Amino acid sequence: MIGALKNLINKLLKNLFKKKKDIKLGLYGPPNGGKTTLANRICKDWLGEDMGEVSNIAHETREIQIKEQISIKSKGRELDFNLVDTPGIATKIDYEEFVKAGMKEKEAKQRAKEATKGIIDAIKWLDEMDAVVIVLDATKDPYTQVNITIVGNLQARNIPVLIVANKSDLKKADVKKVQAAYPQYNVIGISAKYGNNIDKFYEALFDIAG
Repeated sequence: MIGALKNLINKLLKNLFKKKKDIKLGLYGPPNGGKTTLANRICKDWLGEDMGEVSNIAHETREIQIKEQISIKSKGRELDFNLVDTPGIATKIDYEEFVKAGMKEKEAKQRAKEATKGIIDAIKWLDEMDAVVIVLDATKDPYTQVNITIVGNLQARNIPVLIVANKSDLKKADVKKVQAAYPQYNVIGISAKYGNNIDKFYEALFDIAG
């Protein structure tokens, strides 16, 4: 009896620590919102290295990228998680848009194919997430079909969410507009590129993933 109880306690403790260690924090949002720039900022700040390539052309990230065992500290607290950078979610991918950006047709068609697969993978991965940061471009309309779809999917799964209004360093940025569009969530204006307000972002991560 004592042996069985001991085994049960050990199993519970193992699962508890495993769950804590394996927290998956996903970065989601439309293309070119700054997900990978934010992922690079987090990895640079806490690991001293970048996570992925950044480009002005949409769908630079076309595969799920994972950086494991990131540990952040804020106000005496510590949070460990695996960071998952996902491809930008779009309702339509047209290879001609890549051609307009300067790509050859063959390359553009391949990129469109990979981007489509990336979107499907990103949606599949939602079920794996313990918490999600939605990264939106604060210079654009926050109330798009894509954004509403992402938010709806997360609400349906009861996944904790933090919304980042990125590119707050730009003149057209309107953080209040993003806050007004999604009042049910904590919305933080940051510049992932320059690190503006990034400490407040790290503090907010404890609320959704801590």
